[in-house]
Amino acid sequence: APAVAAPEPSPPAVAAPEARVPQARVPELGASDVTVSEVIADSADGERSIIAFLCRECAYSAADAAGNARTPLPPTIRTIMVPCTGRVSPLHLLAALADGADGIYVAGCLEGQCHYRVGNFHALDRVAFVRRLLESVGVEPERAAMFTMSAADTPRFVATARGMDATISRLPRLPRS
Repeated sequence: APAVAAPEPSPPAVAAPEARVPQARVPELGASDVTVSEVIADSADGERSIIAFLCRECAYSAADAAGNARTPLPPTIRTIMVPCTGRVSPLHLLAALADGADGIYVAGCLEGQCHYRVGNFHALDRVAFVRRLLESVGVEPERAAMFTMSAADTPRFVATARGMDATISRLPRLPRS
């Protein structure tokens, strides 16, 4: 007679995890240990500040080359290196404005040449969303921008920083409550 296999024991019952609603917080960017608040606090009292989220592969390399060439940049520009512009959330951009920045921009790889394939396309969509959101609440959408450049395009990085500084300096200060 063929041997009949004993039934396999059923796995122990596991209690369903309790549903929790996460607290709203700005996600971590991952490349820099510094927070947006610390970057803004670094500026002198009364001085405007523009936060630039720069991708590590292209825009930050262009910024680094500008620094090595001792090219003067506007003192309002504060940079935060990110692994990829695709990591920058609308929450990062809005939190920077809420924390005291007068303008924000994201700079990354050229379109179609992102080192992480589509990160810059995500960033373009997110910056466009933030611009529409700012406009809908009566804030100038020019306070947020997206730029693309290659790592070797130091002149474009410098022109971008100077252009954002000129744009923000024409706008009134953001009211703070």
